[in-house]
Amino acid sequence: MTDVKFLIEGGKGGGGALGMQLGPLGLPLNDITKEINEKTKDFTGMKVPVTVHVEDKTKKWSVEVGTPPVSALILKEIGAKKGTGKVKEQPTGDLKMEQIVKIAKMKKDSVNSTNLKATVLQIAGSCVSVGCTIDGKRPQDVQKEIKDGKHDALFE
Repeated sequence: MTDVKFLIEGGKGGGGALGMQLGPLGLPLNDITKEINEKTKDFTGMKVPVTVHVEDKTKKWSVEVGTPPVSALILKEIGAKKGTGKVKEQPTGDLKMEQIVKIAKMKKDSVNSTNLKATVLQIAGSCVSVGCTIDGKRPQDVQKEIKDGKHDALFE
């Protein structure tokens, strides 16, 4: 088994690097690129880790797509290029709880959490680092609300 790893821009295939690394293996580049684009379309504009697994003898292949870092997903949701160090004076942006849940669902397979609620708590913690608010509140206050069960209906 051969694993070929790339870091590509979501929704834009692998370009020349894909052809240079997979071409010599005799694989259908158009089919692989199409699958990569389909699997990464939600990450347009972000760098996404992609691995193409190739069975050496049969030439069967599969595409595995990772997810961008949580901070990149948060910044995409709020439409910012970078976070702020002055969250009290000027937050980077504001997320709705539904957006936090959306990001948590995207990251559920790559974070060390036991359930969606725990993942949402982690994502809210990342909002502190990025400098954004959640529903107009400090992320720490929202984390307390989550722990107190205020948003449990979103996790069902």
